[in-house]
Amino acid sequence: MISQERIKVKKTTSKNLGLFSFFTGAGFLDLGFESVGFRTYMANELDRNFSEVYRFSRRKMRRPLPVFGLQEGDVCSYLVGNPNSEYLTQKIADARREMDLVGFIGGPPCPDFSVAGKQAGAKGKHGRLSQVYIDMICEQNPDFFVFENVKGLLSTAKHRAFFNQIIRTVHKHGYATTYRLINALEYGAAQDRERVILVGIKLSICSKHVDGKTGEILDFPWDDFVEYPMEKVRNVKWPTTDIFLEDGKLEAPKDIIKPLSIQYWFEKNDVENHANANDYFLPRAGLRKMQTFAEGDDSRKCFKRPHRWRYSPTAAYGNNEVHLHPYKARRLSVAETLAIQSLPKTFELPSDIPLSAKFKTIGNGVPFVAARGVAETLKKFLEEL
Repeated sequence: MISQERIKVKKTTSKNLGLFSFFTGAGFLDLGFESVGFRTYMANELDRNFSEVYRFSRRKMRRPLPVFGLQEGDVCSYLVGNPNSEYLTQKIADARREMDLVGFIGGPPCPDFSVAGKQAGAKGKHGRLSQVYIDMICEQNPDFFVFENVKGLLSTAKHRAFFNQIIRTVHKHGYATTYRLINALEYGAAQDRERVILVGIKLSICSKHVDGKTGEILDFPWDDFVEYPMEKVRNVKWPTTDIFLEDGKLEAPKDIIKPLSIQYWFEKNDVENHANANDYFLPRAGLRKMQTFAEGDDSRKCFKRPHRWRYSPTAAYGNNEVHLHPYKARRLSVAETLAIQSLPKTFELPSDIPLSAKFKTIGNGVPFVAARGVAETLKKFLEEL
């Protein structure tokens, strides 16, 4: 069993692996990779609230900033012909003098591919940034890359066509690829959150592991760091609903996977004593309505109340989604949502950014244990080349 307490960087790697992170947000993906031995050389984020959380949380966790810092600005500035293209090229060269392999990681904004969104796809304001990320990869030629996005990228013919075009493009630029639809539950998060993970590695590095006709990596160890296979998770008899009783006691049912429950993570992260424990929206109206929803009733788009002894639906705290505390007459707190995102208990958000921005920051991130699981999988493959 993989310990979920790990955050310290391992020093057992036989290869020095460097990273450039884009669409960094608060850095959940970066932390996952760093926790297994990758070194972040540069991160880039446009949103100032996200950047503030990134810097603040690292100070609190006593973790260094990237070697070349957290750069704030539009990622398009790194494309060839734009102001920061040569800067990025030089910094990659600098990193390569110290690292055996240097890669890119990033999850471009995904609302345009979400099944709950407007389905604007690759032509949308956010969707076009996926193409920008791929173009930047093809121009800068990192040794490997990770592209993270929503399940919707595979769910419709239009979005799937764009995803297939991405794969054809990187194949033409010398990459072999593998992808998987992962779920955060598989890696130990108390959250039913599916994401597409596309991994690309230079063919010159991994040619012995690649199907020469399809460009697919044949033996990528996707299953090696999965703690809870989805078939097992779905076969558990999870509790459904219980009458809502404010501060009511409810023992854990037998035969559930307790580490995948919200209550397990609330206790693990000591959310009641966390620095962000009191960061939640106070109901100005609708308190009585909140109290009518049963514990475990998360069937609605708005006013979802997850069950304490079950995992949470996807941590999306915008777009009119209101997630209620399982057994308190209020919404979830920042501390509680950080726990649902499987962040270490030492991860904190600053007090001087708007509460709505705090929840947006958390909801946009990759669950920490899922990021770590993907990082461990990639690291194992790279070290065996």
